[in-house]
Amino acid sequence: MSKDNLHRYLFENTDVRGELVQLEKSYQEVLAAHDYPTVIQCLLGQLLAATSLLTATLKFDGDISVQLQGNGPVSFAVINGNNLQQLRGVARFNGELSDDADLQQLFGKGQMIITLSPKEGERYQGVVAMSQPNLAACLEDYFTQSEQLATSITLFANGKQAAGILLQELPSEDDHNVEFEHLTQLTATIKAEELFELEAEDVLHRLYHQEEVLLFDPVIVTFSCTCSRERSASAIRTVSREEIASIIAEMGKVQMGCDYCNTSYEFDSIDIEAIFSHIQAPDKKQ
Repeated sequence: MSKDNLHRYLFENTDVRGELVQLEKSYQEVLAAHDYPTVIQCLLGQLLAATSLLTATLKFDGDISVQLQGNGPVSFAVINGNNLQQLRGVARFNGELSDDADLQQLFGKGQMIITLSPKEGERYQGVVAMSQPNLAACLEDYFTQSEQLATSITLFANGKQAAGILLQELPSEDDHNVEFEHLTQLTATIKAEELFELEAEDVLHRLYHQEEVLLFDPVIVTFSCTCSRERSASAIRTVSREEIASIIAEMGKVQMGCDYCNTSYEFDSIDIEAIFSHIQAPDKKQ
C-alpha cells in the first residue's frame, strides 16, 4: 500500500469533517539531504503531516508555509507546500538536542507563522505563540484564534514514518459540540503504530465503527523542491555585477545551494557573463 496519501472524510450525521495523512517516501526525501538528530527528524515529520492536513483545508490554488522560529537551540523549522500536496522542508539548529525535548526546550520563546499565498487574491499570515508543549496543541490554538472552529489534531513521527489526523467542526447554525467532543475522544485512542501500519479504511473503521463515515478518494503527497539553475541565475541578477565579479575574482566561481534538497549550482565567469547578458548559462548542477 502507498504510505504517502491524504484521505478526507465526512461524518454523515453531524457537521464534522476529518483528514488522515500517512507519509513515508515524501518524509524520507525531506530528511535525506540532511543529517538531523532524532528529535529534529520527528519534529519535521510532525510538521510535514500537519502542513499536509492544513493544505487540504485550502479552498484556493496556491501555497502554504508553516514555520516555527524561536531563540532556542532550534532557530527555524519550516514546511512549504501547495494545494497539489507537494511539500518540502528544512530545519536549522545548533548544539546537542535531547531526544525527548518539547517545543519550549527546542525553540525557547518561539512562534508559529502560517502563511497562505493564493495564486489569485491577497496573501494571509497568521501568527500564534508556541506556548504549548507540542505542535498539535499549538495548531489547535491557531485554529481557535484565527478561524474560531473547533479543531482536534493528532500527530506522530518516528524518523521513518509520519502521520496525522485532523477533525474539525463545519460552520453550522446547530450546536454539535457534544458530537465533536465524542469524535475527538474516539480519535484520541489511536496509537502511532496503528496510523503507521494500517490502511486508512482500517484506521477509520477501528476508530469510528459505530459512525457513518464517507471516505473520499486519496490524494498523493509528494516531496517537491522548486529550486533550479534558472532560479539561481535569477537570484544572481539581483546582486550588483561588481559584487559578483569580486566573488569570481576571489573564489573562481559563484556557488549557490538549496537548503531544502542540498543541490548546489555553480557559475563560472563565462556563466556570469551569460547571466548578465540574459543568455541561459550551460547546466552545471552538482
